[in-house]
Amino acid sequence: LLQHWDVFKHVTEVFILVPALLGLKGNLEMTLASRLSTAANIGQMDTPKELWKMITGNMALIQVQATVVGFLASIAAVVFGWIPDGHFSMDHAVLLCASSVATAFIASLVLGMIMIGVIIGSRKMGINPDNVATPIAASLGDLITLALLSGISWGLYKELESKAYVNPLVCAFFLSLLPIWIIIARRNSATREVLSSGWEPVIIAMAISRGEHGSSSQTSPWLTEITVQPLPSTGVGGNLVAVQASRISTYLHMSGEPGESPGTAPRRCPSPCSTFFSS
Repeated sequence: LLQHWDVFKHVTEVFILVPALLGLKGNLEMTLASRLSTAANIGQMDTPKELWKMITGNMALIQVQATVVGFLASIAAVVFGWIPDGHFSMDHAVLLCASSVATAFIASLVLGMIMIGVIIGSRKMGINPDNVATPIAASLGDLITLALLSGISWGLYKELESKAYVNPLVCAFFLSLLPIWIIIARRNSATREVLSSGWEPVIIAMAISRGEHGSSSQTSPWLTEITVQPLPSTGVGGNLVAVQASRISTYLHMSGEPGESPGTAPRRCPSPCSTFFSS
């Protein structure tokens, strides 16, 4: 249905944004859910002060990551859209930038608040947030991001003819907020390290998402429409492994600080039977 909207027909680069932003939001929210789940399980969110510290730092961090990677995704969409036909439109480029940055910002804000509510509610109900937070983040990330991207790009496309200045203003507004989020995240000890060292996985994951979309659409024409709407089966393995990774991360943080080797570590690699069937 979305592919028949005017913005998708006349600004075909929006199709390139879809897999990149879907992968981006899922990755950001899943890492946020894993960090907060680990912090909740090891007792770093027990007091109101610690809870507020974790919330403000992580919310500012994902706003930084979402804005930067959303901007990079728009640049990639412009480049990949320009290479095949050699046609470049500045209005379309600004539209892509504004749509991508605004979608990433708003989706991060909404999904981040949902994840915080899920993790706090899970702890109060006696449920391990490692088991529920990451799958919810992945599923809601795709749905909310696709809806926001479609609505925002359609609205900004309608303003191109009569109010061409709206797109540059939207793009400049969200980019101007970036220094504020950087300062907040840098001042928070819980997110200071991630702010400087957590970029490679997110950017590489966005590039992989773009490569998957490009290879599938070139292999079979009918896959072009399918790749716009992620199939349920494509996320099952990722969700299950995300739960496992979140649980292992919590276990490692309980054993000691990152980089430390716990004294009770086994000397040999555990067998599959002991890994999957032991308590």
